[in-house]
Amino acid sequence: MGNNSRAIFSLFFVVAIVAAILITPGIAHDDKPPPRSQFPPDFPIDLEKCWSSLFNTQGCVFELLKSVFSGQFGNVGVACCKAFSTIDANCWPHMFPLNPFFPPLLKDNCAHIVPTHK
Repeated sequence: MGNNSRAIFSLFFVVAIVAAILITPGIAHDDKPPPRSQFPPDFPIDLEKCWSSLFNTQGCVFELLKSVFSGQFGNVGVACCKAFSTIDANCWPHMFPLNPFFPPLLKDNCAHIVPTHK
């Protein structure tokens, strides 16, 4: 009787393992697409939106990074200044957390390059 119960247990064990292998991929499959943003939905500032105008202006991000590291604003062109001027001021501390003085300095420099109409 001992061999018979071992055989039944082994059969149930093998069936359970095979079922787990076959069923698990079906459960793990999710039809929802991954979220577009890499930030959680309750993140206070949408950094993708903050950076979008700069990324959509050719060479702007490179010009800004060059200015951040060199401290010189002469490399920032008119198109980049226009793109920078559209960014909400609430974005700046999140975009440039290590250099909080950069956005106001760049804004002042861009005001001389691209006159604002009031």
